[in-house]
Amino acid sequence: MPNQINNLLVFPGVVRGALDTRIENVTKEYKIAAAEALAAYIECPMVDRLLPSPLDKSVPWVVAQAMLM
Repeated sequence: MPNQINNLLVFPGVVRGALDTRIENVTKEYKIAAAEALAAYIECPMVDRLLPSPLDKSVPWVVAQAMLM
């Protein structure tokens, strides 16, 4: 479904970011950083494309980078 949100979109990147930064607790701030990174990833959002596809192989790295705050 277009714009369907589930943990498949963010979970791999959060885990990668947590491993890279060695954080033990994913706080609200990390979750917000991940959400903002996903929102910024789509350059020209449209009604049917607000979020990237979960099959986009760059998404986990975008989220992981956001957790390096």
